Amino acid sequence: QVQLVESGGGLVQAGGSLRLSCAASVRTFSTYAMGWFRQAPGKEREFVVVTSGSGSTTYYADSVKGRFTISRDNAKNTVTLQLNSLKPEDTAVYYCAARVGWSHYYIDYSRLGWYNYWGQGTQVTVSS
Repeated sequence: QVQLVESGGGLVQAGGSLRLSCAASVRTFSTYAMGWFRQAPGKEREFVVVTSGSGSTTYYADSVKGRFTISRDNAKNTVTLQLNSLKPEDTAVYYCAARVGWSHYYIDYSRLGWYNYWGQGTQVTVSS
């Protein structure tokens, strides 16, 4: 059973930064594509970023491109999301997601159902 545990959320002022982490309990972490999604109050969960098993390929949502950076440490089974230049509209619960394999197609990696495993989420609140 794969477990994903997020940490690092919190309250920050606009323009500030946060670092989110996701720890995965898997044997072959490097075979998993890892993604981050977020869900704001009253809205659907939306794609933020995904990285391939090796970390060599990454796709970002336009809304976070240039501000958020994903990285992974396959030796430690962790993926990190650095959130910079935060805006009030970034306020949401952020979820880590994983699945074995990879796809270069947006229709796949942006879709909730493409992922097999999800974390419980961590709250990010950005005040204006």
